[in-house]
Amino acid sequence: MNNNQAGILQAPLGHSRYLSFHLEAGDNMQEQAKSGLLKLLDITDGDRVVVGIGQSLLQAIDVSISGMRVFPAMTGAGFEVPSTPAALWCWLRGEDRGELYHLGREIEQRLFPEFNLGQVLDGFIYGPSLDLTGYEDGTENPKDDDAVSAAIISNQGKGMDGSSFVAVQQWVHDLTLFEDHSQQEQDHIIGRQKSDNKEIDDAPASAHVKRTAQESFEPEAFILRRSMPWAEGTEAGLIFVAFGKSLDAYEVLLKHMVGVDDGIVDALFRFTRPVTGAYYWCPPMRGKKLDLSMLNL
Repeated sequence: MNNNQAGILQAPLGHSRYLSFHLEAGDNMQEQAKSGLLKLLDITDGDRVVVGIGQSLLQAIDVSISGMRVFPAMTGAGFEVPSTPAALWCWLRGEDRGELYHLGREIEQRLFPEFNLGQVLDGFIYGPSLDLTGYEDGTENPKDDDAVSAAIISNQGKGMDGSSFVAVQQWVHDLTLFEDHSQQEQDHIIGRQKSDNKEIDDAPASAHVKRTAQESFEPEAFILRRSMPWAEGTEAGLIFVAFGKSLDAYEVLLKHMVGVDDGIVDALFRFTRPVTGAYYWCPPMRGKKLDLSMLNL
């Protein structure tokens, strides 16, 4: 039985809208948090609206989810990977940006006053799943049964089976800086040729593809990426979204990018930086509604 939030395994649609919320301070945080969550049930279908619950919200309702934790802040040579946790995350999926805008407003209004809207970010498909650098994004994503195995929790019991963890980051690109590099230098930063997307065998050890080769870790560190470009005004970048049956695989990849284990920093940091970072637990579905039984709801 497929009881995961369907949008996790489906291919991204043309547009996305990402909302993060903070729990409003109150005299009875537990009841306030539960009341706000119950308001989501009638509007969340797991398909056009995928929901993730942050560690602070779990703590407010005095619930522990095995494997859930706060996104780890990290530092590397000349850069930082920040931790910016939120209580609640909603990923809105669709083909019409206007419809997603109004859907986001409806969710915001429903959750008020228990939750206050934090960040709002819009994503979009660029070409055949390209990053704004022009390179294909998510080439090594697992597919079909492998995607389910990588992203969806199983054999942990009712209320957990069908759920997933997700890592979310906003990256800001300096595209002018990237374009100042020669084509070969750009290819070596990514580790693939832009012309045909083929992996470069003799690329530097700092190439992004080499730093994040999921099959090269022990155990293998497969995640299901659902990232999209974003652009607002003169700024642009990538909304990195990666689902996993645990947070361990993503964390192994991130540490390797930062160079925690061997001192080699991922070449991506030459032109892009993460400005947010958060983990969420995405509950399973029960019929057409979120299954919040792990939260005693």
